[in-house]
Amino acid sequence: MLIKDKFKNKKPLISFEIFPPKKDYPVDTIYSTIDALKDLRPDFISVTYGAGGSTKDTTVEIASHIRNKHRLSSLAHLTCLTSTKDEIQNTLNSLKKKGVRNILALRGDYPQEEGWDYKGPNHYKYARDLISQIKKNGDFSIGAACYPEKHLECQSLEKDLLNLKEKVDAGTDFLITQLFFDNEIFYDFKEKTAKLGIDIPILAGILPVLSKKQIEKITSLTGCSLPKKFLRILDRYEYEPQALKEAGIAYAIEQIIDLLSWGVDGVHIYTMNRPKTTRRILDNIKTIRGVLTDEEAS
Repeated sequence: MLIKDKFKNKKPLISFEIFPPKKDYPVDTIYSTIDALKDLRPDFISVTYGAGGSTKDTTVEIASHIRNKHRLSSLAHLTCLTSTKDEIQNTLNSLKKKGVRNILALRGDYPQEEGWDYKGPNHYKYARDLISQIKKNGDFSIGAACYPEKHLECQSLEKDLLNLKEKVDAGTDFLITQLFFDNEIFYDFKEKTAKLGIDIPILAGILPVLSKKQIEKITSLTGCSLPKKFLRILDRYEYEPQALKEAGIAYAIEQIIDLLSWGVDGVHIYTMNRPKTTRRILDNIKTIRGVLTDEEAS
């Protein structure tokens, strides 16, 4: 089912994000994660690309597995910066052939290798151009990323919002935010997007923090801010890993409950391929969400 149609029938959506195994690992290692998540009945599962598009073939395979074996909606990430227009078209053809009709269109990160440079006319430099190509193919529901605290490379939130409007006008059906830890930032972002005439659904991206190392890496990569309430947790449990993990999960649950009570279009959980953590979160919101697992429904 197209994700854009799911919003017409139901709100809020609950979705998960997983990532393919590293290049040297067999793709089968991710299937146990999917098996452990499927009975939680997410509205869709998104599958990321590796850095620089390094796992694009695996992404297609995993998205197809979710769609065709488990009969769940899958969302395949597709980046454009390191792929030619022909390569992108081949990927679109492959996704369509496998019945995967939902795509998260992204520019992608710049490769880290020394001397890499943007290749020019055979590549798209911006996600909006990729979205336009996908739109011409038809039969796809197109998602895009948005940044409540602005993209790390952008000069200002105002400029980033204008860039977002261009992506939406190019044919985006729904948006997924970068992770954030202060819901008030998200609510303020929603007000700003509404003023620009952006009226498509926006799913709030939530990451359960499980370690200090994880949050240090995430904040350096995304530039997201940490509210005082969250900093107090880090200060108190910095040297108690298990306590910090428990507090991180509890914080994510509290965030999600607040978002659902506010009336968010959907919540997108960055699972980090940790099904046990995701299950604990869903168990704590199952009454609010009104969805039982397969085992509970039987």
